[in-house]
Amino acid sequence: MKRIVLRIGGMSCSACSGGLEKYLNRQDGISMANVNLVMASASVEYDENKINYDDIARYVKESGFECIGEYSKTEDKDTSSSKKQFIIYTSLAILLLYAAMGHMMGLPVPPVLNMHTHPLWLYSISFLLAFPFLIYGYDIIKSGIKNIIHLTPNMDSLVTIGVFSALIYSITVSLLFALGKTDTPPEVYFESVAIVIYFVKLGRFIDRKSKSRTKNAISSLVQLTPTYAYVKTDTGSVKIPLDEVKEGDTVICHPGEKIAVDGEITKGCAHVDEAFITGESKPALKKEGDTVLAGSLNVNGYVEYTAKRVGKSSTVSEIVHLVLESSATKAPIAKTADIICLYFVPTVVAIAIISFIIHLALGLGISSAVGALITVLVVACPCALGLATPLATVISEGELARDGILIKKSEILESASKLNTVIFDKTGTLTHGKMKIADKYFFGCNERDIMSVICGAEARSSHPISRAFSEYATENKILPADVSDFQVIDGCGISVSHNGSTLYLVNGKYLNKLEIENPHRETELTLSKKGNSIVYAVQNSKILALFGISDTVREGTANELLTLEKNGIECVMLTGDNQETASVIASELNISKVIAGVMPKGKAEVVKQIKAEGKMCAMVGDGINDAVALSASDISISMHGATDIAMDCADVILTHSSIGGISKLITTSKRTLKIIKENLFFAFLYNSLMIPIAAGALLGFGISINPMIASLAMVMSSLCVSLNSLRLIKRRK
Repeated sequence: MKRIVLRIGGMSCSACSGGLEKYLNRQDGISMANVNLVMASASVEYDENKINYDDIARYVKESGFECIGEYSKTEDKDTSSSKKQFIIYTSLAILLLYAAMGHMMGLPVPPVLNMHTHPLWLYSISFLLAFPFLIYGYDIIKSGIKNIIHLTPNMDSLVTIGVFSALIYSITVSLLFALGKTDTPPEVYFESVAIVIYFVKLGRFIDRKSKSRTKNAISSLVQLTPTYAYVKTDTGSVKIPLDEVKEGDTVICHPGEKIAVDGEITKGCAHVDEAFITGESKPALKKEGDTVLAGSLNVNGYVEYTAKRVGKSSTVSEIVHLVLESSATKAPIAKTADIICLYFVPTVVAIAIISFIIHLALGLGISSAVGALITVLVVACPCALGLATPLATVISEGELARDGILIKKSEILESASKLNTVIFDKTGTLTHGKMKIADKYFFGCNERDIMSVICGAEARSSHPISRAFSEYATENKILPADVSDFQVIDGCGISVSHNGSTLYLVNGKYLNKLEIENPHRETELTLSKKGNSIVYAVQNSKILALFGISDTVREGTANELLTLEKNGIECVMLTGDNQETASVIASELNISKVIAGVMPKGKAEVVKQIKAEGKMCAMVGDGINDAVALSASDISISMHGATDIAMDCADVILTHSSIGGISKLITTSKRTLKIIKENLFFAFLYNSLMIPIAAGALLGFGISINPMIASLAMVMSSLCVSLNSLRLIKRRK
């Protein structure tokens, strides 16, 4: 299966996105399609053996919309022409309203615009001023007709039916009066035809402005990387477009410039500002061998680095991809709103027809009946209902992305508000994972010889403890020995073969499985009380060495845990270390619940047990041994620098090294749900009040509205939902 995110043109309301989504999901070869109204995008998962991009584009066109291309490869169309059009039609709308209603408001008007003395002149001028609006609203009419044909009526369909009902009725009664078939000048709706289209276009103009702000996180991420790079050649350096940089090229970055692609420094050093992705405000010192990320700023040094990840594989590109993927998915509350919207439009059409019939039955006249039909069609607003959820969701996901918190699916944003327990792996999550050999003891062996074998074995592992031995080998100029048959012992250590025998590097618990008596238990206990992780070197059933590996707690972690607990979140530390070592770290962090000595499979069982208690839990980890537990949790979170498998399993990725993103995620989730509920309440309240009034339910009390007021009310409802959602955008310096 292949997934693609497409940019869609022509969508105007949730009925559009819902209809397109339904149509795509019916096609053979498409396993899943999610259409996002706010981002004007469609995420499609399809079978490459059955269909291709051209087929999907054809399906989009068949459903009445336009497939503009892959989202990441396209840009918004220039809106300068639409602004000019809007100004022109605003002037025309004012002229039309003056012509049609000036005499009612006591304004000075030419005799030809007087309804009582020159009605035919007024009808003719009104028609001529209204006709250009049919051209202006061609996109609305085209979309409305197409969606009626495809049996997926949307907001455009309601407007189209209302506009043509008003136009046909007005032309008909005007001709009958001109031919002398009626004596009294009839009421016409030429101005309503124009003003309804004008207000719909006004609403979309405002809506586009609001939606564009929700895309700032993505566009700002894309703009982080420079458009060019200086690549080192045999004759010097050459300035080339960013797209032409290849993996393996040596790239040069001068002070004050941005890193062009992800890479590894081969020469020089500099302080690099990576705040956009790590959340660290202080520039980090980068030297030879360190990794640099595209988009980060070289503050004060000259560096040369080898390009490692270019184009789509760069960190920034992957972040953009994750944000787009997340925006293309839907939270459960959004799916509920979409279902309502699919039935909303047919229901409104039915109410409009019933209102028309009732007005005729009550003897209110054809003009009143047509007015009620048009007003109901225009006032009904699935736009507000459709925007209520996705607009708030996209804004929140964009804001979280700017804070270095990447969500893979929108439903996670909703689920995070229900979390009451967060389980933390210790090493690399609560601690730095940059471990060092704090203490070492050797028993009846040559220190340098055994360290050569141990360092050779640990060089095969990616565990944080292994890095301590790698650093030791580098610092003490020890050449790692050649070893074979490397194996990982889940939750206990590793083993290798050397000179025909097996060397085990394991924790104290595994000595029982090897059936080895441990005379060094007191030494182990002393090291553990200092917060050290324990590693035994065992060969030929003999303990050759004992190591205490120390780690340090991440700065600010204790405060972040306290913030979570103050918000009613229970924090649990889960680790494979023994109870003594775990207790030292837990005491430093003030974590009351500690589960120590747990194997990787056991971590998953702990997660399942906590879930069985009825708790909603998140698991935070960064290593291969956390993958099973991450998959078992309700929400899985991986830390900055996590292994690929941990990031693949994770629902949320923190691009910085602080767990502070977790409290931000939960807080943002709760705020987002609150805004969504407010939006939905307002949208339902608006329609519950306005549709009955438009249908004439309050005529007996002298309360009624005309199509022009109805169209303005429709615009205001969508605008209110948009403005309420924009409250989620944080002010940034």
